Amino acid sequence: MPDRVVLDTNIYISGLLWRGKPYQCLLLARAGIVRAAYCDSMLAELSEKLREKFGFSENRIQAVAYDFRRMCERVTVSERLKVVVDDPDDDKFVECAVAAEARVIVSGDHHLLTLRNYRDIQVVTADELLLRYAQ
Repeated sequence: MPDRVVLDTNIYISGLLWRGKPYQCLLLARAGIVRAAYCDSMLAELSEKLREKFGFSENRIQAVAYDFRRMCERVTVSERLKVVVDDPDDDKFVECAVAAEARVIVSGDHHLLTLRNYRDIQVVTADELLLRYAQ
């Protein structure tokens, strides 16, 4: 069974807008090589950033959200955590990973990356995830 992973919003947006390693991480999820998980607060953050930072129309945001939901499995967060001290907003990714029983969080955010490990959940860069699946 493929590993469960949580893709940070910056990985998803980078993969959506540009090619490169974050895009390759999305391809792993689309192909079912990894099982991506998300929670409602992650989807809300994605929509907000696409609207406010990138000027996406509501129709385009809905299309992205549809694709996101098709690619990822929704989980319900039941445990609120205070783990990412320097950026508490990033706790949602750890909470999602715990709820999904994920093995990995993929991020480009230094606040999450400095965590490196939480309850046997590794926090890795896109490059590190791709190295695990290089053939």
